[in-house]
Amino acid sequence: MDQGTYTIVMIVVLVAMMYFMMIRPENKRKKKAQEMRDSLKKGDIVTSIGGIVGKIVAVQKDTIVIETSDDRVRMELSKWAVSNNNSQQPADKKAKKSKDEEEALKIEDGASGGEK
Repeated sequence: MDQGTYTIVMIVVLVAMMYFMMIRPENKRKKKAQEMRDSLKKGDIVTSIGGIVGKIVAVQKDTIVIETSDDRVRMELSKWAVSNNNSQQPADKKAKKSKDEEEALKIEDGASGGEK
């Protein structure tokens, strides 16, 4: 392989690495956020990018109306301003939580059994 071919191969490898390390994960994150925003429904508790927490009382095409307190203060927000949906817990977290609880029960059972 001559010097020119080697240089071209290295540039292609660097571009591929940049794609898989930077661009692809960012696109996946954006897609996941958009799916979360599209799945918003009445009754969900959400946090905005500004830190406002509220319960959704109405959903339109591009906006949502949230109720932020017991005083029934309502605010209209763009869907893109929703940071996360506090009503939904990812399946991974639920599975991990139940596994941790099972381990804690096993430890407690083992400790109480050994004391007798």
